[in-house]
Amino acid sequence: MTSLADTDVGTPMTAQQREEFEENGFLIIRGALSEPEVAFYSGALDRVYAAEKAAGRVSPEGSMHLLSAVTNCPDAAGLIDHPRTFPLVWSMIGWNVHIYHSHLDVHPPIRVPKPFRFEWHQDGGRQNREMETDPRPRLSVKLAYWLSDVSETGRGNLKVVPGSHRQNWIDGPPRRDVEWPEPAGAIEVQVGPGDVVFFDRRIWHARSDNYSDITRKAMFFGYTMRWIAIRDELEPLHASEAFGSLSPVRKQLLGGIGKGIPGQLEGDHSWGHYPDTTPLYTFLKERDLLDPGNPPLRR
Repeated sequence: MTSLADTDVGTPMTAQQREEFEENGFLIIRGALSEPEVAFYSGALDRVYAAEKAAGRVSPEGSMHLLSAVTNCPDAAGLIDHPRTFPLVWSMIGWNVHIYHSHLDVHPPIRVPKPFRFEWHQDGGRQNREMETDPRPRLSVKLAYWLSDVSETGRGNLKVVPGSHRQNWIDGPPRRDVEWPEPAGAIEVQVGPGDVVFFDRRIWHARSDNYSDITRKAMFFGYTMRWIAIRDELEPLHASEAFGSLSPVRKQLLGGIGKGIPGQLEGDHSWGHYPDTTPLYTFLKERDLLDPGNPPLRR
């Protein structure tokens, strides 16, 4: 499948995209994946889901939220540096990055109404309690690849409050099980198979309940600076034969460069003091894609 390793590198984020992202906290990339790509990745996700279901590792209602996307679905590696989407990542947070959190999601239609639960949140866990600034720093961004049709509401859509990435708190209940109205300005993002949503981790978001007749399917990849720890489980992936065949950029994104990983690229440690040993820096430098005016893209 298409990647930075073997095709067009894509283009940096445009000024208009940057303005929209900074204003709203998210962007929609329509048709980022071709129909054959949607079929390929949807099929890969279906196989993982079938195996998890057979092993009894899905929820009672049949939902799957499986962390460590590429470890559990090696075919998903083609999405982590896709030329239609990955340039948005390095345009925003630079070359010293890796994927710290990823997940594979399958949510069949809900047949029995669920009890209320207030699920609105910002990504990052305790980052949102321990960072003292207002607003808190961006720290990470996320790509959501949609493999099912959520062009209508109520299909497990990503719900967001546009512009809320600049708010440390939103109004919410004293407990998550206390019924509470949706945040002011909340919308359900309506996209089709092959569309991608790129969003700031700080945007307040949730998932709509899927009471439709369509199974909701998506893959999510969260990118952050390499000096922030990876949440995904990657040891089995690093030990696999498939990992050895990945491009240097993909190995970087999957935590496979830096001192202390036997048999893999040595490279600089995560602080990035020696950019020329970091594959994505070299990749961008060779293609004249570094930007001295953008701090994350400076040497």
